[in-house]
Amino acid sequence: MAKETILVTGALGQVGSDLVSTLRDKFGSDRVIATDIREPQTESDPFETLDVLDKDKLAEIVKKYNVKTVYNLAALLSATAEQQPAFGWKLNMEGHFNVLNLAKEGLIKKVFWPSSIAVFGPTTPKDNTPQDCIMDPNTVYGISKQAGERWNEYYHRKWGVDVRSIRYPGLIGWKTLPGGGTTDYAVDIFHQALKSKKFECFLNESTALPMMYIDDAIKATIDITEADADDVRIRSSYNLSAMSFNPANLANEIKKHIPEFEISYKPDFRQEIADSWPSSIDDSHARKDWGWQHQYDIPELVDTMLSKLKKVVG
Repeated sequence: MAKETILVTGALGQVGSDLVSTLRDKFGSDRVIATDIREPQTESDPFETLDVLDKDKLAEIVKKYNVKTVYNLAALLSATAEQQPAFGWKLNMEGHFNVLNLAKEGLIKKVFWPSSIAVFGPTTPKDNTPQDCIMDPNTVYGISKQAGERWNEYYHRKWGVDVRSIRYPGLIGWKTLPGGGTTDYAVDIFHQALKSKKFECFLNESTALPMMYIDDAIKATIDITEADADDVRIRSSYNLSAMSFNPANLANEIKKHIPEFEISYKPDFRQEIADSWPSSIDDSHARKDWGWQHQYDIPELVDTMLSKLKKVVG
């Protein structure tokens, strides 16, 4: 019988690109099937072009490669989904259903699906936001993620689907460019600091948000997916955190490396989105249930991002 494989949708995105390379290092390249709606610019074999809304093509790939674990990362992010609300809802929900239904039918054994701090809203407690609290998301992205969490719980309870999820905070990495998220200023700021020594931020200086370096996010993603099923006690989605900071905090840390760096502020529509999200997260359940521990704080984040991007930006 063919060996069991892992499928990653949205494999060319910020999380997907790092996740695929880490999984291939861990399990071998032939065990990890990368898929995306667009073709990769660099070699990524095995790779299949896939629109996650095409349930027949998805099922075909699952059967072809004997896929038993799916990391379903294909989604339209917060700021982009606000520009295309109907498509944002369609992609984020129907793609999720297509994967859940394959698990329900027994074709795959395990599903990872990312939620987000976007599930929280204006009346959610903003400081040290608990695992269980009021969730009143006011963005298409957040609404779709909250609905997805409820479907996770439903499919697990009703049909025993082994679905696992974490609520990503803002994610910061150097391998891919910003992809339309409200927290993406914290990626772009490093590119601009190295290129022009100036950055105009679309959030105000005091907007604190939960953030995480991409390596920590990848570690958490694999850790929860590989955890013993009995240790995954929450089947909607786990709070996850590493650090919280605002644009001024980040700029000041960058200035320790680039003293001439200047930041200015011109809040746009993303400010309202950020204002509805938590400023810090309580992730004690993830730490207790499956041993989550972050490795990067703000100084380590800034040092790593600048040193990595110097080689890319020049």
